[in-house]
Amino acid sequence: MSEHRRKPQQPQGGGRAAARRGQSDPSAGRRAAPRGATGSPSDSYGSRSSGPDSQGSGGEERPYGGRAEARRAAQKSTGGRRRTPDNGGRGPGGPAGPGRGRGRASTAPGKKRLIDYPRANRFGWRRWVPSWKLASGLCITFFGSLVALVGVGYAMVGVPDENTAAKSQNNVYYWADGKQMVATGTGINRQNVTIDQIPKAMQYAVISAENKSFYTDPGVDFKGIARALVNMAQGGETQGGSTITQQFVKNTYLSQDQTVTRKFKEMFISVKVGTKFTKPEILQGYLNTSYFGRGAYGIQAAAQTYYGVDAKELKPSQCAVLAALLKGATYYDPAGNPDIDPAATKDANYKRSHDRWGWILGEMHKDQHLSDAEYQTAIKKYPEPQGRKAVKGMTGQISYLADTAKKYVLAHSKVTEAQFDKGGFQIYTTFDKDKVNALNAAVNKVQKARLDPKHRDKDKYVQFGAASVVPKDGAIVALYGGAGYENNHFTNNADTSGVPVGSTWKPFVLAAAMQDGTYKTDGEGVSPLSKYNGDDNLKVRRPDGTYYLNKDNSIFRQRNESGYPWGYISLRKAMEQSVNTPFVQLGVDVGLTKVRDMAHASGILTDSMLQGLNPSFAIGTSTPSAIRMADAYATFAASGEHVDPYSVTAVKEDGQELSGFDKPKSTRAMEENVANNVTDVLQNVIQNGTGTNAKALGRTAAGKTGTTDSNKSAWFVGYTQQLSTSVAMFRENPKDAELLSMNGTAGVASIHGGDIPTSVWTEYMLAALKGKNDPGFPDATKIGQVADEAGAPSPTPSPTITPSETPSETPRATPSETVTAPSPTVTESCRFAWNCQGDGGTDAGGTGGTTSSPSATESTGEGDTRGNANGGGNGNLFGGPNG
Repeated sequence: MSEHRRKPQQPQGGGRAAARRGQSDPSAGRRAAPRGATGSPSDSYGSRSSGPDSQGSGGEERPYGGRAEARRAAQKSTGGRRRTPDNGGRGPGGPAGPGRGRGRASTAPGKKRLIDYPRANRFGWRRWVPSWKLASGLCITFFGSLVALVGVGYAMVGVPDENTAAKSQNNVYYWADGKQMVATGTGINRQNVTIDQIPKAMQYAVISAENKSFYTDPGVDFKGIARALVNMAQGGETQGGSTITQQFVKNTYLSQDQTVTRKFKEMFISVKVGTKFTKPEILQGYLNTSYFGRGAYGIQAAAQTYYGVDAKELKPSQCAVLAALLKGATYYDPAGNPDIDPAATKDANYKRSHDRWGWILGEMHKDQHLSDAEYQTAIKKYPEPQGRKAVKGMTGQISYLADTAKKYVLAHSKVTEAQFDKGGFQIYTTFDKDKVNALNAAVNKVQKARLDPKHRDKDKYVQFGAASVVPKDGAIVALYGGAGYENNHFTNNADTSGVPVGSTWKPFVLAAAMQDGTYKTDGEGVSPLSKYNGDDNLKVRRPDGTYYLNKDNSIFRQRNESGYPWGYISLRKAMEQSVNTPFVQLGVDVGLTKVRDMAHASGILTDSMLQGLNPSFAIGTSTPSAIRMADAYATFAASGEHVDPYSVTAVKEDGQELSGFDKPKSTRAMEENVANNVTDVLQNVIQNGTGTNAKALGRTAAGKTGTTDSNKSAWFVGYTQQLSTSVAMFRENPKDAELLSMNGTAGVASIHGGDIPTSVWTEYMLAALKGKNDPGFPDATKIGQVADEAGAPSPTPSPTITPSETPSETPRATPSETVTAPSPTVTESCRFAWNCQGDGGTDAGGTGGTTSSPSATESTGEGDTRGNANGGGNGNLFGGPNG
């Protein structure tokens, strides 16, 4: 028989049969007790103990019930467990002990546990249901711990002190060489006042606008805090406190991050404030620590800053204006704050302030804080705040340098304007003191020599904006923002948009054409020797062969500044003389979106570009800042490598350096040879074209002039390898910021980019580059294919060009103005022989064309009422009638 079928060995003593025999045999003595009957561990199933003590004293005999009854008895004695975890189901004696059995559980009672879970005397799912004792114990422990935690938190936090909060620190700015430029925020614009010095109208204006239940609520909006915590947990923006008490607490912790920990701390402090301070004291603290804009902390400083009076002298109508500022001073200061956010224009801010002023007065009246008569008096007229004022040290160009650096800090960190104005920051800038002074001196010198606002009305309101950027680096080393805060000029002209750039936009069109080609070249770049029609009054053709139309469905015609019949000229020649019509048609042929993309890659912000693209987009209807134009031309100087402009290298607070101020990384904006060819063409503009005044620099340079329709702005942007500088000139009505014509300014018929702006540029660059070497520019190699516009004559052998002994007359820009220049030789006009083929027309320098400054309707594709070049009175859909 195989091993696995062998019968098990019978236990000694004969097993059950022997037991039965023993029962019938009197000689066997007393009958053995059934297994398990005594309750002793040795009586469990499988025990082999014997002898006189095996039954136990007093053990009650019962019929033997078999294995099932023995198991039930064993389970009752062990709490229902079948196995003992530490011995694999054997008896308490272990494998070799007296309790050895057949895998059945021991009947030994288990030790009593502190927490009976899972429950020992339950089976199935009932084992996992906690007892009422356990549940109540856990609840008591949890709520007790929570109370203890709240108590500890409440005891540990301090309450805000408005006097401590009123202490301000300096913001210190440094030049690029590490020397101190200026320290601002000395604390003179902060002063606490007591509640009796704050008009009731001011108190109730804040309560009606911010927290109507202020005098009855506990000081904490628990629902608002819960919403804020949920919002933070979901990754959303944090929310401020919704009660005046919470805002008071928040005002004293501006330097802390908005975190969950901060929210809990704010809650504890707010509760403590509500129990320690009276409501008037809380309101006093809030109004003494709130930020009202313009560097003014507290109601006393705000009253002086906006109305020139003490807080106690404020009228209800003025109180409502100041209360509106608490919604966000950047957007509710009626003077505007576009240097911080382009959306905070003077007009937009005035409307926001006016609307909220009226609403607050209405709420005060509704809440019975103003009588009918008081309300009617207050709502009668909006109390216009006084203009901005220069603060200590913020004069001259320093004000604009600090403004530019502050704007950069706010854009590249989590620091808010209120935090920044509280002080305590050290700002290290890129500004070069010598170059800043040189640029300021250049503007002042040219202004003094050419403008006389006391005796010529057309010289009034003339402004300049300029910026200088290092190619391949992006550092802004100098800027000119205006006449200075001390002269009530608070707009930074170097870093603001709104002035159309005119023909200085044409290099982006040429760069896009050389890199992407036109719809006719199948993606192959276009050579600058390609010929386009330069005549005035031309129709602009779409790629499908149709013409662009005006709003009244008449054919749109692009105009040049003069009616000179250029005929078909090369793009190089058109750039030299700033002729509009070739570049308008070229922009359409390349694709206006590609022109836009090229400008953006070079550094122009999309927001400053015309959104509804039309043909005039190619000749400068966009309005980038002087900083951005200098930076974009620096891309050409750097052979197509672009770096975003920056003005701050490091910021420290309490000795700790803030993150976010690493030097911007460079990107490839265009192919290297494309940029070099643009530079070669722009060198010719200075040598032979509209920018000849820049030849006085006496070194290798490239640049482009720009003038807009009605002579409302004039630009010159030029560069060497070391420096790229832009200069803008315009007239602006100070009342409504509307651009005015410069026809007649400086005693001439019209101002062109090649005139005063180029003179400023040259004066500055002479000083800025004094003692520097002249590295020139990388050589440009032949690029693209010649892709003439349809209708251009076939090329014919070019006649030999010899120098003219007498100057040749160039086309007149206006009937009263003639510009003459000697006809250049081939080598003067071109750097390479391949660039000198078939330019056509005269090579003499001219004044070129101007670009229209778009009106509100023009920028969206609407026509104006000036009439087209034919004099038919048709609206000009695309702007730029004069190029």
